[in-house]
Formats: sequence, structure tokens, C-alpha cells
Amino acid sequence: MLSTRSIAIHFLALRVDLYWYGALYFYRKSSVGRFFGTMMNMDLLQKKINWKIVCVLCVALVLMLSAVIFFWFLNKPSQLKNISSERKQTKSEQQIISDDQLKEKIGQMIMVGFRGTKVSEKSDIYNEIKDVKIGGVVLFDYDTPTKSYPRNIVSPEQTKNLISDLQKYSETPLFVAIDAEGGAVNRLKKEYGFSIIASAQKMGQDKTLNTVRAESKKLAAELKTAGFNMNLAPVVDVNVNPKNPIIGAVERSFSSNPEEVFNQSKVFIKNHLLDNIITVEKHFPGQGSATTDSHKTAVDVTNTYKEDELIPYKKLNDEGLLDVVMVAHVINKNIDENYPATMSSAFIQNILRKQIRFGGVVMSDDMQMAAITENYSFEDAIIKSINAGTDIISFLNNSPNGYDEKIAYKVRDVIFNAVKDKKIDEKRIEDSYSRIINLKKKFEIIAPALNETKLEKTDTLK
Repeated sequence: MLSTRSIAIHFLALRVDLYWYGALYFYRKSSVGRFFGTMMNMDLLQKKINWKIVCVLCVALVLMLSAVIFFWFLNKPSQLKNISSERKQTKSEQQIISDDQLKEKIGQMIMVGFRGTKVSEKSDIYNEIKDVKIGGVVLFDYDTPTKSYPRNIVSPEQTKNLISDLQKYSETPLFVAIDAEGGAVNRLKKEYGFSIIASAQKMGQDKTLNTVRAESKKLAAELKTAGFNMNLAPVVDVNVNPKNPIIGAVERSFSSNPEEVFNQSKVFIKNHLLDNIITVEKHFPGQGSATTDSHKTAVDVTNTYKEDELIPYKKLNDEGLLDVVMVAHVINKNIDENYPATMSSAFIQNILRKQIRFGGVVMSDDMQMAAITENYSFEDAIIKSINAGTDIISFLNNSPNGYDEKIAYKVRDVIFNAVKDKKIDEKRIEDSYSRIINLKKKFEIIAPALNETKLEKTDTLK
């Protein structure tokens, strides 16, 4: 049986013959044809054509062509239906893949705290790593909800094994972070077998920088040995208010002089970089002038904030030493009348991104602090923080309000549903995910692809 293509070819060949014979006929009948036929003695024009045969062929051709077209249209609806069904199925499959990929990228934006000095397949954190694919964890020695020890840290060896197991379970290696500033805020205490680290205030009192150099070098080495890759330090708050209950009064600031804060923190950061430890500078835009504690209540610095508190951030960024900045839950109505810095694009986009020109990762302070939970709903706080420009959103699960074993799931679902409902632009997720993955590659937490250039840190250490 001839295929449609073969019939079409035969049809075109026959139609050419018919046109040729028709042209010859009319040419011969015309005066021009007779003139040129006489002049040129063209034998072809003198041929006798049996026009009855030509007519029969034409009728046969029309019937054949009509039959082909009829049978083609008869089968076309089912063919189109199959194609349409295949396209719908493909689109549906792509949508499922897209949702899974979106959830995975959202997971990288979530950092949580958890309970346990060991991890197994029965642990809450195991499920959050496997199902939510969280981007990072923070370790504590003290469990605030139960007011008891231990939470995650018992000894150097145990801590090292815990971190190793956490990383083993994670498809994308985790940020494993800790608050190790020195002084009162250091989860790696002497009684667990770790070194005593001087407070930032004591380091800052030595203007030769020898103390901060020695202490930060010792601290970074211990972090590396244990397996940490991120330190939620240094505090670069300027000690505007020495009686500040959360900064000045507990010796967490290097100095009341912003230039000295810069000099001290620069050394602190560089020693961490030498051991491939990410530092997180905090608490942007500056919490040194506060009179209250954001863990317990809202913090309003509208009347106490000094513009000089931005100097350490600006100078550290100019030297390429800022990789992650933690944003505080402080309110400054001169900048944003309605929201704290963690939920405000005026702080994150206008000041941190545009004014300071910071291009790294933005991390929120713990979103379970009272400054947030007492004033905003769970969903609203997350959505506004992401839209403001937060890349890593922290739920450390270590507040007096209790422990939530499903916290990572809940945060992921709020962000995912907000994207689906067009409350968060998907590009925000893509941008944050890209910054996070690039940071992990820069610090060799995950290996760069073979065709990618390794991001160097050596220039900042000169």
C-alpha cells in the first residue's frame, strides 16, 4: 500500500505533466503558438494529445486525493488526542518535579536547632534533614525549654561524632553552626573539655590586637577539629550603651569605638578563614544602643541608634570579609515605621545591599525570640522576612515557648504555600538558594562542579 508521502509525490509528478500538456495545448491554439511553431518548427507542439485520457486521469486523481484526505482526517482526532494527553502528562510530571525542586531550595534556606547528643534514623533532626532537606543546624549545650543540660554538646569527641553523623545523613552538606563568641556566650565550655576563650570586651581592651589574634586562632582551630564550618560570631555591635542587657553588660562588644570594633573583628574573621570557618557578623544594623533584650521583648532603638554603628559592616565589606550578616529584631522608626530589621526591606535592601553593597548571605536572628513571636504571626513573620531579603531564616527551637519537632516542616510549608499563592516571588527563592550554594562551594562544604572555578578566599587574608 502506498504511503501518504508516496501518493503526494505521484500526485505532484502527474500534476506537472498535466500542466505541461495543458500549456502546450493552449499554446498551440493561440496565434502566438502558431507563429512560433511555424518559425521554430517545434515538433512537440505538433503532437496529438488524447484529451479524453487526460480528463479520465484528472478525475481519477481527484478521487484518489479525496480518499487520502478523508482517511487522514478520520484518524487525526485520535492522534491529536494522544498528543494532547502526552503533553498534559509531561506538563504534570514537570510540575511535580518543579514543586519538589522548589521545596528543596526552600529547605536550604532553613536553619534549625534540635535535641540530642546523638543522631539516628529515629531522631527528629534525621527526618528534617531527609524530608525537608534543611540547609543548616545550630548546636547548643543548654536546652532552654526544659532548663537542663545537655542538649547537643558533652565532649569534643562526642561533638565531632554528632556533626559527622549529621553530615552523613544530609544529601547536601549542612552549615553546622554554633555561638562561639568567647566569654559568656560560648557553647564549647571548659567543663566539656574545650578551651576557655576571652570575651570580646577583653580582647578589645588590647589595642595591639595580640589578644584577639591568639584567642580567635585557638577558637577557630577547635571549631575545625570538631567539624563546625560556621561560627555565629563575631559581634560587631558598637558598645553605645554599656548597660545594654544583651550586649554591653555581658561583654559581647569589642569597643565603643566603631574603628576599634572593625580592627578587632577583622583579625577574628581572618583567623577563622584560615581554618575555613564561615563567620557571621551580627547584629545588623547594630544592637549596641539597645536598652532591652530581643529574646524577651521588642527592641526599639529609634532614639538611641547611632549612624556610626554601620561603620564595622561597611569597612569589613570593603575588605571582602563579610560572607554572612545576621540581621537583628531591632526597630528603628526613623528607617521603618512598621517592622523590625529582620522583616524590613528598608534595612536589608536599602542599607545592607545598596548602601553597604553587601552581596553575601543574609541570615535572620532566631525567629522564635519574643520580639517576633509576641508581635507577629508565624506565617506573617516568615513571609515578610523572606520578602525583605532574608536568605537563611533561623528557627533554633530553643526558646521558653517549647520545642517543636516539626518546626522545619512548618517553616518549609509556609514558604512553599506563599510562593504558590504569589505572596513570595519564586525568584526570591532562586536568589537565596544561589547565594547559599555558592557560599557552601566557596568554603568547600560542597565540592564545586568540575567546570566551575574555585572561589578563592586567599585575597582577603593578605
